[in-house]
Amino acid sequence: MHQDLRQEQFKKEAMTPANPKWEAAITRAGNLSQKEHEVRSEFERDYNRILNSGAYSRLKHKTQVFYATNNDHVCTRIEHVNIVASIAKTIARSLGLNIELVEAMAFGHDLGHSPFGHHGERIIAQIMAEENFPKPFWHEMNSLRMIDLIETLPNYYGEQENLNLTYAVRDGIVCHCGEVDENNLIPRDELVDLRTMQKGQYMPFTYEGCVVKISDKLAYIGRDIEDATLYGFFGKKEFAALKQIAQNFMKKEVRLNRVNPTSLIYELVTDLCTHSHPEIGLTFSKENYELMNQVKQFILENVCMNKRLEPFMEYANLVVRTVYKFLKSYYDGRNTINRLKKDTKLYPTIIVEFRKWLIKYSNYDEELRKLRKYNNKIIYDIENFQDYKQAIIDFISGATDKYIMRIHHEIITL
Repeated sequence: MHQDLRQEQFKKEAMTPANPKWEAAITRAGNLSQKEHEVRSEFERDYNRILNSGAYSRLKHKTQVFYATNNDHVCTRIEHVNIVASIAKTIARSLGLNIELVEAMAFGHDLGHSPFGHHGERIIAQIMAEENFPKPFWHEMNSLRMIDLIETLPNYYGEQENLNLTYAVRDGIVCHCGEVDENNLIPRDELVDLRTMQKGQYMPFTYEGCVVKISDKLAYIGRDIEDATLYGFFGKKEFAALKQIAQNFMKKEVRLNRVNPTSLIYELVTDLCTHSHPEIGLTFSKENYELMNQVKQFILENVCMNKRLEPFMEYANLVVRTVYKFLKSYYDGRNTINRLKKDTKLYPTIIVEFRKWLIKYSNYDEELRKLRKYNNKIIYDIENFQDYKQAIIDFISGATDKYIMRIHHEIITL
């Protein structure tokens, strides 16, 4: 199908002022300060706020697949979100969707990913289940928690305020799960409370959100193969299996000894843009949908479940649990801050930083918060033990691989 015709068909679906969902899509929980001559769109402002957040900066030291990598050419979480944005913008441009919205969603979608990637996510989820937290941990919802409650930026007066992003961007972030196998992605019409949804319960509210959702899957399919190759995870048997998968579905003969991930992504993106239609959603051909899922299964078996990762997985479990147990031991109601302060010389990094965290986000000392220009939401009651444990989880989930390894070393060093 010709690109101009595809763009015309999706034009009414794009999230623009002409879309019936527009007012809901640009809604914010609070007001952002307005400049007299604001030249940015609502979604551009969201993109800028995400790009300047601490959570985005920390992605450069967070695991994508390979933990705490020292190889400059292996993908970390920050490269992953950039690759997702690149793929998503290509698809959005081809279909005539809102590129600014796609970019904001893509750059923000993994802000709540834990250290040590999906393995770190599983460890935190296990801890929360053991500690009887009322809700499970999953990184999409934690990304929403990060952008809604944790991340702050200074306003014109130097006061730290929450990001306060639009509904459409927040929705695209919490609904982005690229690990779910789906075809024919069509956005929902319901305006739901994003904080109450369950994992995988809803499609995104916009077609742009659906684009980011599928781009997340395409991004890790391509890059994981490249990175595993750099680390020597594949032998002749694995390369032959991957080549056979591609050969079975791609129209052209795969002549290379090693399948080029770029060719796979090109094939899938082109196929998606060719077959998608507003009446049936974002759609791959049956053959290429099967190709995508078989490559994904290949990566799961040969990369994610590779025995070479097991020793570090055990180490990651020790690190996260040690940090959680250490901070939990300091709880003493309103006296917690004082107990922490007494040990700052022994543990100058973890204690100092966690005390700052509690002061910024709890009701411990309103005057001190004002003095430090914390104008963000208070989310913990310092006299509630469950809130204190949630503070530890938030502190850990926001950490990078390198930071949590550093504070663990501080804990165990005499």
